Amino acid sequence: MSGGHGAIEGSNKRVALLISVLALFLAFSETLGKAAQTEAIGANIEAANQWAFFQARTIRSTVLKTADEMVALAPPGPNQEAVQAKRAEWAKTMARWDSEPATGEGRKELAEKAKANQEKRDLSLHRYHHYELASAAFQIGIVLASAQVITGIVALAVAGGLLGAAGAVMLGFGFLAPHALHLF
Repeated sequence: MSGGHGAIEGSNKRVALLISVLALFLAFSETLGKAAQTEAIGANIEAANQWAFFQARTIRSTVLKTADEMVALAPPGPNQEAVQAKRAEWAKTMARWDSEPATGEGRKELAEKAKANQEKRDLSLHRYHHYELASAAFQIGIVLASAQVITGIVALAVAGGLLGAAGAVMLGFGFLAPHALHLF
């Protein structure tokens, strides 16, 4: 064997190691991306459920308020004390539907929960987008490094390594600071 052939084998081993490292980081990125996507979907569903409950409370409260206003406009009758007691009961119910800290099911509490879930969803989507870009960089890096093995063009492995580094940076942004870099 000539000295040149051994250099190519050594180079291929380094490229194989680069591909292995890129594949490892690709696996991390894909796993984190799927987890972020799942969390975003879950938070979005939870926010939608809370907003639906909020709307139901609003509709029920509007119906009760309308009934109360209709009774208030009616001329006084023989059951005026019963009517006033019922109107007082309705007022308490409407107040409870507006804010019910004990159960967290008042409109005010539901809106706060829904907004918190929307923020959670948005954070997860930021993370997801960073992980997706990282995955793309790792995948392209693997392809370029693999092409170097076939062609012997060292620049392809270098480009693959640089894309891997860029992917690692995107992975870091997604994990540590998803709001620091706005891409989407």
